[in-house]
Amino acid sequence: MARRQFFVGGNWKSNGTQASVRELCEQVLNSTSIDFSRVQVVVAPAFIFLQFARSLLRPNIAVSAQNCSLTGSGPFTGEVAVEHIVDLGLNWTILGHSERRNLYGETDDIVSKKVNRALAHGLSVIACFGENLQERKSGITLDVVARQLDSLKKGIIDWNKVVLAYEPVWAIGTGINATPEQAQEVHAMIRNWLSTNVSAEVAERTRVIYGGSVTDQNAAQLISKNDVDGFLVGGASLKPAFRVILEVTNTQHLNQFPYPCI
Repeated sequence: MARRQFFVGGNWKSNGTQASVRELCEQVLNSTSIDFSRVQVVVAPAFIFLQFARSLLRPNIAVSAQNCSLTGSGPFTGEVAVEHIVDLGLNWTILGHSERRNLYGETDDIVSKKVNRALAHGLSVIACFGENLQERKSGITLDVVARQLDSLKKGIIDWNKVVLAYEPVWAIGTGINATPEQAQEVHAMIRNWLSTNVSAEVAERTRVIYGGSVTDQNAAQLISKNDVDGFLVGGASLKPAFRVILEVTNTQHLNQFPYPCI
């Protein structure tokens, strides 16, 4: 049985110095044993460190932007356009992260339009979504996720270039992660949504990853679930513990799915 290629992303957010980026790249990412045919690794430094990180990392590890503007090149002071990311030779961007939604007012519609623009210029996208604590307590998690997916779908012109990242807002940066069972429930719903609203083939091939207080302590349990295809790691991706998360994911794939990935 073939298995989707696992995916591990590291979102470094607005953190780091040249010294810490060098240490992460050389002492953690470049020195960890990974079968890259089975596990894809993408890290997202702050914009100012994108080229620096790319120059340090082995070529099997991709570098991603953490965001891009809805506008193109032009008189948009402080914005970073898709065209700039492409010009750097990068292939990825994160879009729709809850911090962008909550701190900077990005709506479902804005996220969808950004996804569309990124894909139209050839970038691959890690598209983030998830419910907040009140929505979880109210029992409407699956409804919220379906609404966000419905909006995302409008902007997606190539599903082969999209990784879906389910990140419950109440778990991001709180130290409280969704249980493996909670993650699997939502991921299975996402897989069913894809099958119903896009196609069975897209549902089979699309990686659905989990983010929200992923650590070296809980990664093994989370990755053991059938519909969890990897992680978008925040705080732990800035630490030596990221090595353990990569190793656990790599080992899980080799143990359970010894055949080539789809």
